[in-house]
Amino acid sequence: MTIEKLRSFFGWCTVINIAFLLIWMMWLLFAHDFVYSVHGKWINVSVQQFDAIHYTGLLYFKMGIFLTNVVPYIALLIIGKSNDTH
Repeated sequence: MTIEKLRSFFGWCTVINIAFLLIWMMWLLFAHDFVYSVHGKWINVSVQQFDAIHYTGLLYFKMGIFLTNVVPYIALLIIGKSNDTH
């Protein structure tokens, strides 16, 4: 597999994962009460616990995106540029 294909792969992974992150954030921002009522049927948590759980989940997901998608993408950009100069 070429560096260009890997770079494209990580680029698209980043875009897709950020789209999922934004959808998750939008659901919580604009439909918080609905999402809470749906999840409240499955588990008994307060609104504060629910918010803390989702905020933590968003944080870990965002960190995962950066560590497993963005950083390899940037590394491949750097490698690609260093190969072009030789």
